[in-house]
Amino acid sequence: MEGPVSTENIANMKTYMAEILPDARAYDGCNGVDVYFNMDDPGNMILFEHWDSRAHHEEYVEWRTETGVMAKIGAMLSGPPSIRYFGKTDT
Repeated sequence: MEGPVSTENIANMKTYMAEILPDARAYDGCNGVDVYFNMDDPGNMILFEHWDSRAHHEEYVEWRTETGVMAKIGAMLSGPPSIRYFGKTDT
């Protein structure tokens, strides 16, 4: 996920990520989640997530939506988040 964090919420987002990521990392199918903030644009945050499958991640996002986490994250963003799926190649 990539999202534009509003300037006034950067510290809050970092704190919130630290609170919720243990559950994400323990979720079925999750192989890891790392959070990056752009050094040249501190409001640009990327979550690099590695899942067993897209279906696992989609189930996780649905759970986070149902529990209100996605709404809380959305309230700290200055625009819509972007979720993109990539597949590793053997090159």
